[in-house]
Amino acid sequence: MAQALGEDLLLPSEPQDDSSSLGSDSELSGPSPYRQADRYGFIGGNSSELRLGQPSADLIRQREMKWVEMTLHWEKTMSRRYKKVKIQCRKGIPSALRARCWPLLCGAQMCQKNNPGTYQELAVAPGDPQWMETIGRDLHRQFPLHEMFVSPQGHGQQGLLQVLKAYTLYRPEQGYCQAQGPVAAVLLMHLPPEEAFWCLVQICEVYLPGYYGPHMEAVQLDAEVFMALLRRLLPRVYKHLQQVGVGPLLYLPEWFLCLFTRSLPFPTVLRIWDAFLSEGAKVLFRVGLTLMRLALGTVEQRTACPGLLETLGALRAIPPTQLQEEVFMSQVHNVALSERDLQREIRIQLTQLPKSSPGPAPLPQARLPGAQAIFESQQLAGVRGVTKPEIPRIVVQPPEEPKPPRRKPQTRGKTFHGLLIRARGPPIEGPSRSHRGSASFLDTRF
Repeated sequence: MAQALGEDLLLPSEPQDDSSSLGSDSELSGPSPYRQADRYGFIGGNSSELRLGQPSADLIRQREMKWVEMTLHWEKTMSRRYKKVKIQCRKGIPSALRARCWPLLCGAQMCQKNNPGTYQELAVAPGDPQWMETIGRDLHRQFPLHEMFVSPQGHGQQGLLQVLKAYTLYRPEQGYCQAQGPVAAVLLMHLPPEEAFWCLVQICEVYLPGYYGPHMEAVQLDAEVFMALLRRLLPRVYKHLQQVGVGPLLYLPEWFLCLFTRSLPFPTVLRIWDAFLSEGAKVLFRVGLTLMRLALGTVEQRTACPGLLETLGALRAIPPTQLQEEVFMSQVHNVALSERDLQREIRIQLTQLPKSSPGPAPLPQARLPGAQAIFESQQLAGVRGVTKPEIPRIVVQPPEEPKPPRRKPQTRGKTFHGLLIRARGPPIEGPSRSHRGSASFLDTRF
């Protein structure tokens, strides 16, 4: 098996998958057949042929009905049957329902409901000139072969401009990061601008907090975590990377920050997003480890990469047949990495970070591990919002007239024994306190 995998890398390079987001500008000006768009909207693609492992139409229809049923009773489904949601996300959300499911999974629908009119105010407000200039320079770089983003004046680039501008106004301390461009563009391919904006907010602040800020402190922490996982799960690959001097920051930011939109065929990217919005950042680590194994998992592959450039090239030259969504995602979900393993490694690496590192310290506890944790957090916040404490009011009342001090009632001698004595003769004072405790049983009983 290993020899066969190594031989695959020696074969002539196969053509890029038709539905990939990668391509060249020459396709735009080529003959008319290359001007057609595939089922995902990429010009020059042809996705009409049935790919390996593609589910049948009947199976897709069955999955659509399951998702419709789950989304109609979303709170009940997430509260009692989240395992079913996770399984269906791993199988892939039907393309016709991603616009309905993604905002529910990431909690964007609840955010939009709790903040009515916020996006409209941000969309019409003027943006920071510094960020607007930077965003404007990056618009044409986001999927230039997709029909939505071909024209500078089209609704795709203009919607992308509005969404990215709105985020810089919504979080001015964070600003704009170039990696947010392809993430927001994929969201706009499936969602209206307002829903895409709130999904972007959830990805930046709940799924990957500390990724898109000015210091990117969480990216540096996750890079160390990834290397530690690589050392434990793929020790030979880890040793090879150390020998040739390939550090994680040479490839990991492009993978994790862009959510693999720049690195993998587009159908596979969508499947990764389905699982990522369901299970959280754990999916990104699993995908990265799978790519490492496919690119450098055999002796032949590592021997063919004696230096840094050859190793980085191998990470970008995995045959498209191995990146087909069904085959690839089945390997991703079989990676031996649980959420508990990831959190334990994060705690270990957090203690080993240098104290003198610039910028704020990463806060991994702000990251929620997937849709279930987000749903529970929003439900808890909703309960707290319903039972808000009343604002205390100060009531000034006129002072009351002073009352005489209350005197302690005189009960000394008013016992059953004393009443009998008073009935027989003149009042007699009861026994002293010092002798009461020593009175005999006959003296106090009728």
